[in-house]
Amino acid sequence: MSFRLQPTPPARPNRCQLFGPGSRPAIFEKMAASAADVINLDLEDSVAPSDKDSARTNVIEAISGIDWGNKTLSVRINGLDTPYWYRDVVDLLEQAGDRMDQIMIPKVGNAADIYAVDALVTSIETAKGRTKPITFEVIIESAAGIAHVEDIAAASPRLAAMSLGAADFAASMGMATTGIGGTQVNYYMMHEGQKHWSDPWHWAQAAIVAACRTHGVLPVDGPFGDFSDDDGFRAQALRSATLGMVGKWAIHPKQVALANEVFTPSEDAVTEAREILAAMEEAKAKGEGATVYKGRLVDIASIKQAEVIVRQSEMIAAN
Repeated sequence: MSFRLQPTPPARPNRCQLFGPGSRPAIFEKMAASAADVINLDLEDSVAPSDKDSARTNVIEAISGIDWGNKTLSVRINGLDTPYWYRDVVDLLEQAGDRMDQIMIPKVGNAADIYAVDALVTSIETAKGRTKPITFEVIIESAAGIAHVEDIAAASPRLAAMSLGAADFAASMGMATTGIGGTQVNYYMMHEGQKHWSDPWHWAQAAIVAACRTHGVLPVDGPFGDFSDDDGFRAQALRSATLGMVGKWAIHPKQVALANEVFTPSEDAVTEAREILAAMEEAKAKGEGATVYKGRLVDIASIKQAEVIVRQSEMIAAN
């Protein structure tokens, strides 16, 4: 382990991030009543250019006008390559009150993108005397974003989370697919005459997880486009969780329960983690650095793995 310790990411439940267009205020109350840990009110891709101004007004009114409980409340602004994003930031911070927790910045390509938004946010917070600092979540959606992912993860102390936006990422990379996440039909290997499908998003997810864990940021899996395919969503989420991601987007309300199911440690997993910690405590009392648990070796590294599961379980229960 480097003498520069890996920082701890924000301690918040982030199993599911439920998205809703800012142009559809009728669904905001339902979003607030959902089981999602994070609410993302969207001003970007799901809002037509002609509706940008009215969507922004809807979101500003909803931030203070709806009881969001203890959810993390996030707003996805428009991209920095559009004429909308600066007005999103200015109006949200000057008019929306203190309930908003986070700004989601789409299509981030380098650390300078974060710097630009951070400078504007900091100026408004100072001018308006805002005492609750806004956090950031960024979306990696381009070849440039994944190439600069570690610089982006280190770009601002405001950065709390990072997601993979599969659709725009695929387009930027020139990938031959129109699917949003999940297994792609032509991405397979042959073995003894049988097709075996692998995960085309794996390497990008792993890069995001590594950058996030290095800099104390929550790594989050993005959308799964086919909301009629529960098994496909669950499989994608399980792969993401195994890689170290903490949650996944829901672009349809039915995906909330699926994400929560996958990213909530099971009772069996928590029980086993606690038993491993107890077994290691006994080993340490005997002056031993390792022991055997259910026929397998556990050591100091096992303690760290078990502690992750127990902390996650306790955080979810407390929330």
